[in-house]
Amino acid sequence: MTDRWRVAANLATLANALLGVGAILYVLAGNKLWAMLLIASAIGFDGLDGLFSRRSPAPPSAFGRYADSVADAVTFGLAPAFLIAVHTSFVNLWSPWATESLGLAALYFAAAIARLTYFTARGYERKYFLGVPTPQAALALIVVLLFHDTPALQSVQPIAVLVGAAIIAAMMVAPVPYPKIRAGSVLRAPMAVTGVAASLALVLLQFRPAAGSPLFLVALGAAYSMLVGVACYYLLGPFTVDRTAPPAATS
Repeated sequence: MTDRWRVAANLATLANALLGVGAILYVLAGNKLWAMLLIASAIGFDGLDGLFSRRSPAPPSAFGRYADSVADAVTFGLAPAFLIAVHTSFVNLWSPWATESLGLAALYFAAAIARLTYFTARGYERKYFLGVPTPQAALALIVVLLFHDTPALQSVQPIAVLVGAAIIAAMMVAPVPYPKIRAGSVLRAPMAVTGVAASLALVLLQFRPAAGSPLFLVALGAAYSMLVGVACYYLLGPFTVDRTAPPAATS
C-alpha cells in the first residue's frame, strides 16, 4: 500500500529543489528579487517535507534524508552563492569586488555543503541543529541583500554584503546549537511571521515602488520584520535548545 505521507514528503523535497533551480535561473536573468522569493518559498516546502515525513507510519529512510540534503544544497547553498557572486545591477559598484564576491560565494557554498554533509551523516540524530541550518542562513542572506544590494533599502554596500555573507557562512559550521522549528518551539510563531514578512516584502518590492510611497513603506516594514525575526533566531535560538534531550530515533 502506498504511503501517502512519504509520497507527499518526496514531492515537497522535489518542489524545494525545483524552486532552487528556478532561483539560480532568475539570478542569471538579472532578477534577484524573484530569486529570493523562490528561496523563501522553498523554506516552506522544506518544512512540509519534515512534517509529512514525521506523519508517515514508516520509519525514517536514508533516501529521504539524502534527497532532502541534495535539495537543500541546491536551494539554500548554491542559489545563495549565485546571489553573492552574480551582480547585474550596480555593476560600477560591484566590479571592484568581483574576485571577493566569487571567493565569498565559494566559501558560502562550501560551508553549506559541510553543514549538510554533517547533518546527513550524523547530525540528524540530534534533537537540535549544530550550526545554523541552511534555510535560516539563506533567509539571513536575503535580509542582507535587501538592505545592501537589491533593492538596497538602505544603500548599496558591497563590503556590508560580503562581511554579512562571511558571518552567515561561519555560523553554519560553528558548533553552536540551534532549535528545530517544530510544534512546541517558542520560536515557531516568530519564524512563521518572519516567513510571511519575507514573502510580503519580496512580492511588493517586485513592483519597484517609489521610495516613500505607501507600497514601499509596507515593504520596508515587512523587511524590518524579517530582520527582527532572523535576529531572534540567531541570538535567542541557542538559549531555547535543550541539550540534554536524547537523540532522535533512527532507522
